[in-house]
Amino acid sequence: MLDLLDERCAVAMAEHGCPSLSVAVVQDGEVVVAEAYGWADVAARRAATPGTAYAIASVTKPITATAVCLAADEGLLQLDSPVPIGAGEQQHTPTVRQLLQHTGGLAAHYDFHYGDGRRRIDAAHYTVLRRKPGSRFEYANSGYGLLGRELEAATGQPLEQFLRDRVFAPLGLHHFHLAPAHPEAGAAAVRYTIDGRPYPPSCDTSHPAASMGWATAPELALFAQSYARLLKPGTAAATCETVPVNARLGYGLGWCLSRGDGPLVRSHGGSMGGVAAMTVAVPEQRLSVAVLSNSTGKAARDAVVRYVMGDLVPGFAAEQISPALPDTSRPAELPHDSWSGRIGTPEGDVPLTLRLTPDGRAEVRAGGDSDVAQVVAWGELDLRGVFAVQLPTADARVDSPLLGLELSLEQGRLRGVARAYKDGDREGLLGSMLTHPCELAESSNQ
Repeated sequence: MLDLLDERCAVAMAEHGCPSLSVAVVQDGEVVVAEAYGWADVAARRAATPGTAYAIASVTKPITATAVCLAADEGLLQLDSPVPIGAGEQQHTPTVRQLLQHTGGLAAHYDFHYGDGRRRIDAAHYTVLRRKPGSRFEYANSGYGLLGRELEAATGQPLEQFLRDRVFAPLGLHHFHLAPAHPEAGAAAVRYTIDGRPYPPSCDTSHPAASMGWATAPELALFAQSYARLLKPGTAAATCETVPVNARLGYGLGWCLSRGDGPLVRSHGGSMGGVAAMTVAVPEQRLSVAVLSNSTGKAARDAVVRYVMGDLVPGFAAEQISPALPDTSRPAELPHDSWSGRIGTPEGDVPLTLRLTPDGRAEVRAGGDSDVAQVVAWGELDLRGVFAVQLPTADARVDSPLLGLELSLEQGRLRGVARAYKDGDREGLLGSMLTHPCELAESSNQ
C-alpha cells in the first residue's frame, strides 16, 4: 500500500509551494514507512531525511499533556486541582484537567518573537478568564503555558528536561527538543513562509508547552502509538474522555478524538510560522502516522495526510481529525443599525463604533482607523467580521493589523471579544493574536 506516496508528496509540494515533507507510518510499534522529500534548507540545498527534526507547533500539546498526566500518576499534582491565574483572589479558577481540555475559560491567544528587537508581548495581560471555567471549549495556548509552569513547579525540573527524560526517553525516543530553535541547526528543517522566505532560526513564545516542540516524523508517530504505556490505565483512559469540539471531533487531555461513525481516530495538528504538522493514531489497527512540513501553508500536509489515512484506514474521513466548525453563517440581524462602546486593552479602553449597512456589511471605527467589511451571524454569535483596523496599542502595533469582532446580543448589548491579529505571513512574518473584551450598546444610549 502507499504505492503512490512518492508521487503524492511531489505533487503536494509542487502545487502548494512546500519546501519539504517527512512522512512516517508505524504499525504494531515498528516504523514501516519513513520517507522524506524536498529541501530541509533550500539555500544550502540540504535534503530532508527521515532523521530531520521539524518544529511541530501545537503537536507539542499531547506531549505536554502526557507529562502532566505522568506527574499526576506520581502524585506531584492532581488533575482536578485549581491552577491560579494572575495575582489575588479569584471567584473562578480553572483546574488542570480543564486547561488540558481547553475549557479553562481562557481565550485564544498566541505570541511569537523572532529576536528582531521588536516589542515583546506580555502574555500576562491576555491570560485572563473570559468565561466561567468548564463552560465550553475554546482552544487556548495560554492554558498550556500555565500547565508548563505548573509542571516545572511540581517536578523541580526545567520543562524540556522533564519531557525529554520522562516522556520520550522511556519510550526509546531521543530526538525531541523543546526550544525556540533546534540545538543542532544542521539536523533541523528551516521554517519558511507560505511564499518561500526563511524564518529566523529562533522563534520564542510565552507558551512553549503549547508550541515549541521539535521532533522527527518516525519518533512522533511512535509517540502517538505508545504514549499510554507511560500512564496508569485509568489515567490513560482519561486522556480519551472528551469535550465536544464539533459534531465529529472531541478534545481529551491533549488529544483530538473522533466521534460518531468509523474507527476511533486520535490526532493532533500543529501550525504556526513555517510549520504544518500532524500526527494520527488508530488504536484499533495499532497504526499511527506523522506528516511534517516546514511551510506555514497546511495544504500540502493535509493532502498527504488524506492520502495516507485514506489508503490505510477503511472508512476514514477527513472530518475525523479536523477541528473546523461547520459553516452556520447567516445574515446578521440586529435590532439597531448603529452601536458604540469600547474594547478593553492593557493600555485602557479604546472607543469603538459599528454601523450596519443595508448590503450586509458594517463600518467599524477604532483608534483612528476605519474599514467596511462583510459581517454575518455565526453559530451563537450575532455578529462576526474582520476589519482592516489596527488597535492603537503598542502590542497590536508590533504585527497585528486586523481586528476580528465576535459578538453576541445579551440584554440589549453586544458583548464578546475583539481579536487583534495578522492573516498569515505573505507579508513579513506571522504576527500575534491578542484577545480583548468588547461591549457595545445602541448609539443613542451612549
